[in-house]
Amino acid sequence: MSIYTTPLQFGYFLGLSMAILLWYRGWKEERLSDILLGWVMFFLSMEIQDYTFGFAGINYLWNEMNGFPRGTALLFGPAIYFYLRAQINKNFKLHRGHLKHLLAWFIPFAIEFIIFLLGKESVDAWQNSVFRSSISWPRTFLVWGSYIFYFYKSLQLYQTYRSWAINQYSNQDVISYHWFRNLIYFMIIGILFKESMGLVDTFFQLDFYQDWWWNLAMVAIIFYVGIWGYSQQQTYGPAYEKTDSEEPTNIEAQQMPEVDEWREKIENHMRSQKPFLDPQLNLRTLSGQLNTNTSILSAAINRCFGKNFNDLINEYRIEEFLLKSKDESLAHYTLLSLALDSGFNSKSTFNRAFKKATGKTPNEINR
Repeated sequence: MSIYTTPLQFGYFLGLSMAILLWYRGWKEERLSDILLGWVMFFLSMEIQDYTFGFAGINYLWNEMNGFPRGTALLFGPAIYFYLRAQINKNFKLHRGHLKHLLAWFIPFAIEFIIFLLGKESVDAWQNSVFRSSISWPRTFLVWGSYIFYFYKSLQLYQTYRSWAINQYSNQDVISYHWFRNLIYFMIIGILFKESMGLVDTFFQLDFYQDWWWNLAMVAIIFYVGIWGYSQQQTYGPAYEKTDSEEPTNIEAQQMPEVDEWREKIENHMRSQKPFLDPQLNLRTLSGQLNTNTSILSAAINRCFGKNFNDLINEYRIEEFLLKSKDESLAHYTLLSLALDSGFNSKSTFNRAFKKATGKTPNEINR
């Protein structure tokens, strides 16, 4: 054990352990997102496997398994992208058409695996061949292209989902905005560091111990992604689909009642039924209560109140909270208890909504 081996072994076995836990939970609870994140953890562990054993003086992978294709770089992008899709849409399923995303990895894997099965002489001949040297740079560009393509698609998915969700959920804390963003950025920074070190190694021939630094960076990624990823809940409520529209179609728009009629309809429902007291209220649930669809209701809220769904519902909750805070029979309750009774699901959500709506903090109100 040394300063070189301990961190890598910790990261390697943590990554494999988290992969197993995620696979098991994904199988037990039928959560595709957990299964995909488990594969991300497995790929991360494979990235540091050779150096984890190498620094420990175990050279089996470098000798007996020399030539076996262990690279997973071309799998990171698709795995993260499809994990995000499955996490924000519990109905998302993988199908045969998605196999095309694995071709860039599978074709070179299959070739090198066949060469490995042919024996040591074939492996040595392949590794010393002019052809293999000639495709090293195109392969590097392919890896970078995969990173750029899938991380761009992941960031685009994150941005569109965030815009969509503000009109779907009344409590935003159930949506892992920060987790989605941090996962993508953390992976980009870590992989950028790893690939940059590999580029430097190509020109300056870094020794074995200098490669330890990018392995340490991968350990940090394993720790963050594993611990925080396992703690994430499956998004409930409406399943995000890229085809969903925030505005009604032309046919739907023609069927919309007048603005005043919609305003009265929504306000009467809010006053009489108080659906905002449900912390898990979402646009789909409310549209069902009003016998309409999500596109029409979203547009009606925007046109009648000049607000999105989230802001409108939270304003009703704050109004309810203020009424409760002035009720002398409830004076023995804390502000947080009154906020939770008014439909908020957490202190942080309540504080943000209250500050946005009133310009004050909850503690500044007079009871």
